[in-house]
Amino acid sequence: MPETSKYTLRQVAKTIDHALLRPEMTQAEVIAGCAVAKKFDVASVCCKPADISLCARELAGSDVLVGTVVGFPHGGSTTATKVFETKDAIANGAVEIDMVINIGWMKSGLYQEVQDEIAAVVQAASPHHVKVILENAYLTKEEIVKACALVEAAGGHYVKTSTGFAPTGATLDDVKLMRASVSPSVHVKSAGGVKTLDALLAFMDAGVTRSGASGTQAMLEEFVARFGSASQ
Repeated sequence: MPETSKYTLRQVAKTIDHALLRPEMTQAEVIAGCAVAKKFDVASVCCKPADISLCARELAGSDVLVGTVVGFPHGGSTTATKVFETKDAIANGAVEIDMVINIGWMKSGLYQEVQDEIAAVVQAASPHHVKVILENAYLTKEEIVKACALVEAAGGHYVKTSTGFAPTGATLDDVKLMRASVSPSVHVKSAGGVKTLDALLAFMDAGVTRSGASGTQAMLEEFVARFGSASQ
């Protein structure tokens, strides 16, 4: 008997930010990634800043958004640099910004500085959404909770687990902690380690509304194989 899912194919696809962030990606690979994103009608692509214009051209006329990264992957740029990156990204066609916090400041207890920097990027991106990457691999549970509060106070739209370039990525425990640490108006994004359909569905069950993933095609093809696509 076929399996059943509480989610439709479209609901699952629209949680995916298709990641095009590997440093060695060629232009041809970026174009191919945009084709996958369009085929499966995912939420967005998340590309490197230099590829924004290319992705915007490839995705024109589709329902797939163009997102990019700021202060990526280590978060150590100056606030002024992050603000410039944000404005430049939007000018080039990005409509979502995934920014990395200053992890060193967070670990140093410079909480006001962390909040002010997030707020500066949120203002620079307005009216577009900002997903704030905490990089949980380097934070204690207490610091994750505090960082979530700072993101919300600064007006960030999402708290995000990871860049995917740290020693570890998203975990269910961290996602549940983050979901419990922000109000319903702030979303949670998982990234790094979202490599299987079962993992993606588990994160959705835990309250995630976006997941960064590079194995998009395999996961969504598995969804169709297991659950069908008639409910899309």
